[in-house]
Amino acid sequence: MGNNREFPSLSQQAPTPDGEHGGSGLVLDRSIGDFLSELKKLSNAQIEQVLAYQRQHGVRFGEAAVALKLASQDDVMWALSKQFHYPYSSGEGAHFNEELVAAIDPFSEQTESFRGIRSQLMLGVMAADAPKRALALLSPNVGDGKTFFAANLAVVFSQLGAKTLLIDADMRTPRQHRLFGIPAERGLSSVLSGRAETNVVRPIRDLPSLFVMPVGTLPPNPLELLQRPAFGLLLQELLSKFDHVIVDTPASAHGADSRVLAAKCGAAMVVTRRNVSQMKAVHKLVGEVARGSAQFAGVVINEH
Repeated sequence: MGNNREFPSLSQQAPTPDGEHGGSGLVLDRSIGDFLSELKKLSNAQIEQVLAYQRQHGVRFGEAAVALKLASQDDVMWALSKQFHYPYSSGEGAHFNEELVAAIDPFSEQTESFRGIRSQLMLGVMAADAPKRALALLSPNVGDGKTFFAANLAVVFSQLGAKTLLIDADMRTPRQHRLFGIPAERGLSSVLSGRAETNVVRPIRDLPSLFVMPVGTLPPNPLELLQRPAFGLLLQELLSKFDHVIVDTPASAHGADSRVLAAKCGAAMVVTRRNVSQMKAVHKLVGEVARGSAQFAGVVINEH
């Protein structure tokens, strides 16, 4: 996190548009200074020291506390998450994979890009007044960043406070269980093969609105499992229980799995990777999705 990050000041009132406090400005429940003071058990003298540094150097309270070594950058991130009621996994002892940028650094520019895509989806194929659909994420080949994209998109949806389910339906090269550090023995394949399993949907610690269904045991016949009526029935049930359902699919190079999943989910988005995805493969996949029954949500170019 760079030193040019903007931190709210100690005042409990956010600035009005003209830069002054009070008036019609948004009043926050508590300031970042309150949270940092409690977390680090700052004395009145230390708080005055921070405020003096803040005035002298024209920086935010959090920046001043870090500069004086009275708090760490991670402490400031934690305080921001509390001030704005945002789920955040502390960097110290964080259990998330480094690819989960939306969970580890929810105020970063990269995470803001995911929020922008989330907003577009919520105005389009996942709008509140649209038919309830799951969103299938497709990519031409392995290595295009689809799993990374699916995981972080699910995180930012959950940060709205809405119950969000991420289904790992990539029964070829699954990775979601590794990113979220959850057991992988039971999951989607268990349900589709007719085995009565419990704990196939896992809550994610530190992200209270996010749940993940891993693949489970890799089956020898993934396409046949997905084409059975059981997957469609399962989706209907899950869509009735969760506000948002996002489905990670196998790369289209593996066969028809992703296109079958897209049709059953009702909405699809194609993820490509700059300097990696082949344009011919991208055009082919986009054309196949567009000709199918799923609502096409567009193409994303991943630079990760």
